[in-house]
Amino acid sequence: MKYLKTILFGTILLFTATISAQEISKNALGIRVGDNDGFGGEISYQKYVSDNNRLEFDLGFRNSNNIEAFKLVGLYQWVNALDNNFNWFVGAGAGVGSFDSPNDDGAFALVAANLGIEYNFNIPLLMSLDIRPELGFNDTYSNDLDLDIALGIRYQF
Repeated sequence: MKYLKTILFGTILLFTATISAQEISKNALGIRVGDNDGFGGEISYQKYVSDNNRLEFDLGFRNSNNIEAFKLVGLYQWVNALDNNFNWFVGAGAGVGSFDSPNDDGAFALVAANLGIEYNFNIPLLMSLDIRPELGFNDTYSNDLDLDIALGIRYQF
C-alpha cells in the first residue's frame, strides 16, 4: 500500500509539473508588425527573466497622415501555459519616441499594457498575436489611448 501511494504521489507530481511547465527561450529576436495609427513594424527582442517571466523590447517605426515616428517600448511580461505549445501572456511597460510631421516635430513618452497569445513551434520559431494599449503623453502626436494590434514572428536562441 505504501508503494502504491508513493507511485500515485510521484505520478501526480510529475503530471502537475508537466501541465505547468513551459519553455521560455533565453532569447528571441524577430519582428512585430501591426497597425497603430498607421502601418508599422518593430524589431522585437525578448529576454528570459525566470520560468514565467520575460522582458520584451520593441524598436519600431510608424507612418500615418504624413507623420513619421520612431519608438522604443520596454515591457515586463508574465507568461502562462494554455495547451501544449500555446501560451498566453500579459505585461506592462513604458516607452519613448520621436516624431516628425510637416508642422511639428518632437518627442513623446508612453505607458503600455500587453495581452496576447503565442505558439511555440517545435523548431526555434515563436509566433504571437497581441494587443498593446498605449497611453501617450504629447499634445501634438500622441495624447490619447491607442490600440496596437500586431503579429510577431521571432527566432528563439
